[in-house]
Amino acid sequence: MNQMRGPLEGKNNIELGHEAVLPETVDVNIRQLDPIPAPRSFINEIPLGRHLVKRVQESRAAIRDILHGRDDRLVVIVGPCSIHDPQAARDYAQRLYSVAKELEDDILVVMRVYFEKPRTTIGWKGLINDPDLNGTFNIRKGMWLARKILVDTVEIGLPTATEFLDPITPQYISDAISWGAIGARNTESQVHRQLASGLSMPVGFKNSTDGNVKVAADSCYTASHEHHFLSINVDGAVISAETLGNPDCHVILRGSIHGPNYDAQSVADALEYLQESNAPDAASRGLIIDAAHGNSGKNEVKQARVVEEIAERIRLGEQGISGIMMESFIESGNQSPAPLNELVYGKSITDRCISWERTNELLHKLSGAVRERRTLN
Repeated sequence: MNQMRGPLEGKNNIELGHEAVLPETVDVNIRQLDPIPAPRSFINEIPLGRHLVKRVQESRAAIRDILHGRDDRLVVIVGPCSIHDPQAARDYAQRLYSVAKELEDDILVVMRVYFEKPRTTIGWKGLINDPDLNGTFNIRKGMWLARKILVDTVEIGLPTATEFLDPITPQYISDAISWGAIGARNTESQVHRQLASGLSMPVGFKNSTDGNVKVAADSCYTASHEHHFLSINVDGAVISAETLGNPDCHVILRGSIHGPNYDAQSVADALEYLQESNAPDAASRGLIIDAAHGNSGKNEVKQARVVEEIAERIRLGEQGISGIMMESFIESGNQSPAPLNELVYGKSITDRCISWERTNELLHKLSGAVRERRTLN
């Protein structure tokens, strides 16, 4: 009979007997397994009250209307590249809400509230993974903070947006999210396509890092269909999930390693391909343009110019742009990650961000552009 042992007992090869469940071929490269409470525990502790549920539902419906061409406003997804300071996130949200309310007839402002960062190699992976920014990786604390920040942002009055990176995370936070993104590195991932097919909000797929739009279009088509896959429920139990498919998936043009793709010809080419493909209605009607990343070389000054150029094109009547994304924080630029008390308040620790003052100007320009476009119809 095979003997069983614990995964950390390799040196001493301590036998655990017949009651052990892990053979010595399991968890060879795992140092520690820390239990995290089930999603229901966090949801009960930080609930989304009935009035906030209504806000999320209404904002999701409004985003859908824009994506499907029933509303001529522009979706503007704006906020920090990633959240690292709950206080600064709340400060930013309060500033953004005032402007969003002022301009709501022309643009639907959705705040970027990103907690997970995909890394090209290694680096700080976001608030959920390392909330204390010191390599202690207190994921339980990070998940609690993420949910608290989201619920607080909805309470302030803003819809929220995030990138879904880990397939388990949505069970903890997705009830408070109005728009989701699948990043360029994961657009071709079957796991993320399946995930998007069951998410309750519109989801944008970014073109791949090499600029391939077909991959994102295929993702929209795939995610619009039902899928069956392993997941967990709110009680943390492993389940076989069966999804209905998500009809509100769409494409995000984010530039590539070869350069920008936000120009009018790139938009027209992408839309032509989507309209000739099997892409769902939301994807074939319009695109969201990410003014950051490959479209600006991660330079906040160039990013602001991209936004201004898009605003001018909208003002002149260009169709096919459903929304725009920009990375913005209280202070411009970025800084290296460090413990919170060593950081400049309100400055990004990941990609460079546009300052709040410049963001305010850009939001007003986008609003004015939508108003002027209406006069042309």
